Amino acid sequence: MLWIKTLHILFVTSWFAGLFYLPRIYVNLAQAQDAAVHAWLLGMARRLYRFMAPLAVLSVVFGLWLYLGYGLGRGQAWMHVKLVAVGLLIIYHLACGRILQAFAQGRNIRSHRYYRWFNEIPVILLLVVIAMVVVRPF
Repeated sequence: MLWIKTLHILFVTSWFAGLFYLPRIYVNLAQAQDAAVHAWLLGMARRLYRFMAPLAVLSVVFGLWLYLGYGLGRGQAWMHVKLVAVGLLIIYHLACGRILQAFAQGRNIRSHRYYRWFNEIPVILLLVVIAMVVVRPF
């Protein structure tokens, strides 16, 4: 099970790198005036999102494997809070995909300030997940 835990941590860390960086690209896309710069940033965002998707799936798969293998936290409130935070992260990931589609279709209506705040959501959710796993307050 330690190898499963190792892989889970690896994929979660990699997924979060994308969750932190992709909205930062959106900040730059929202500010881009030059068509060439916009196209370049859009290409970066597309490649990153395609790379993030399997990382998200593998994070969830190995997390479920740990949950089922250890029976970790079943019936404990900290695990329920953690699972809600993971669900919100999945929704956030999917929202990033919809935003990418909007940029690709020229339909972005948000400012760079919006994306700066949007970029903070995974930080908060990561804090919740780590606190639930480490501190187990409930």
